Amino acid sequence: MLSERRASLILLFATVLAAWGWIFSKEAIQGLPPFGFIGLRFIAASLFLLPFCLKAFKRAEKADLIRAGGVGSILSCALLSWIYAMSVSTSIGEGAFIMSLSMLFVPPIGWLLFKQAPPRIFWVSMPIAVCGLALLSLGGVGWQLSASQIWFLLAALCLAIHFNANSRYAQRIPALVLTCVQLFVTGVVATIASLLTETWPEHVPSNIWVWFGLSVLVATSLRYLMQTLGQKGASAANAAIIMILEPVWTVILSVVWYHEAMPAHKIAGCSLILASLLIYRGAQPLRHLIRRKVK
Repeated sequence: MLSERRASLILLFATVLAAWGWIFSKEAIQGLPPFGFIGLRFIAASLFLLPFCLKAFKRAEKADLIRAGGVGSILSCALLSWIYAMSVSTSIGEGAFIMSLSMLFVPPIGWLLFKQAPPRIFWVSMPIAVCGLALLSLGGVGWQLSASQIWFLLAALCLAIHFNANSRYAQRIPALVLTCVQLFVTGVVATIASLLTETWPEHVPSNIWVWFGLSVLVATSLRYLMQTLGQKGASAANAAIIMILEPVWTVILSVVWYHEAMPAHKIAGCSLILASLLIYRGAQPLRHLIRRKVK
């Protein structure tokens, strides 16, 4: 078993890799069509995982694999919306914060789909997040959501639906098999979407394939491996707080790498969204920690 400190460091490393994934993806779609990039990336990632879960894959029931594929189709909708938003966005930092709202969308969607009432802390954190989103949409002509912000929001909603469906319908299948199937389905759906809607370039520069390789091996395979290892050894309280850092690193990288402007209203909006996530994801583990110490 990993020590708490080592597991926390691994999780921290995973959030940094996830943030770099935004940069890798943004660079890769400069030379690859966005949907085609997602298709190739996730098919490659699933094939990379396949040797590690082949035995479990053969033992899995057909109905479970079909269920996993269905949940994977929801994930594909989320990722296609995300990569399209990336392709039209001028600020991936704020996009990362909007995407982080998916965890706040999970409770109300679960309430609508499965009649599971949200925890009380949700009603505290959600208004703060809405205020943060409002500040992000504040521009020179008043409040107006840009096209990229709308697509990032749609991607976050689809991720929340995926989270609910994944938790509800895919509990019997091993985690590695489930991941492999969903990545493959996402890749296939994205490839079909690319063939139907996009035109591929005659020549793709070699540096684009380097960014593509980094997105597959580092931002997908290595990142999820690090996240899984870290979550096994870290407490729920530490894991919940550390995983919130992904959009923070993404903003820092976007400012350094792309020299993105972060005016005061956007900084305030990102800060409010971060605060809402800290309240929502950190409150319950913190209560458990306090109760343990009191006892």
